[in-house]
Amino acid sequence: MKRDIALLLIGGWLLGIAAMAAVAMQNFYTIDRLLETMPNATFEQGVQALEIDRVGAAREFLRYLSSELNRLFFMGWGVAETIIGVVVLGLLWNFPQKRVRWAALAMLALTAILTFAVTPPIVGVGRMLDFVPRDPPPSELATFGLLHAAYSIADGVKLVLGMAMAFWIVRARTSS
Repeated sequence: MKRDIALLLIGGWLLGIAAMAAVAMQNFYTIDRLLETMPNATFEQGVQALEIDRVGAAREFLRYLSSELNRLFFMGWGVAETIIGVVVLGLLWNFPQKRVRWAALAMLALTAILTFAVTPPIVGVGRMLDFVPRDPPPSELATFGLLHAAYSIADGVKLVLGMAMAFWIVRARTSS
């Protein structure tokens, strides 16, 4: 029963990681699509009523909104992910294969590092970059890029570890 619950939670964990990546990317792409196509007449009238151009201020305000939503989602997901990781590790603590325990521990450790050491600086630096001209690029942009790359790489490692862990658990069940 513990294995089944652990597999369910691992699946949710992996799905959450993938969903957060998709949401973060789509939030920004959607802004450009909306402003380019103006698919809703009321939205178009609102942009025009504010007397702001589509590629300037409207885009900047909407990107700010998306940034704040992404910040909220990633901070919340980090906490949820940490809780999931603790439960998974607890369920698998006595698993016969050490590599499963080590994978769960590594995923949890990466999650904790991202949640408590990487996400807060990303949020802080990101807010410093809101409404700042990009020409010339502000120095904080490089810091943001490094933090974002570190987060993305660590999430990729977590995906690989989670898939391996699930494989090992299922394989152990079928071979026993």
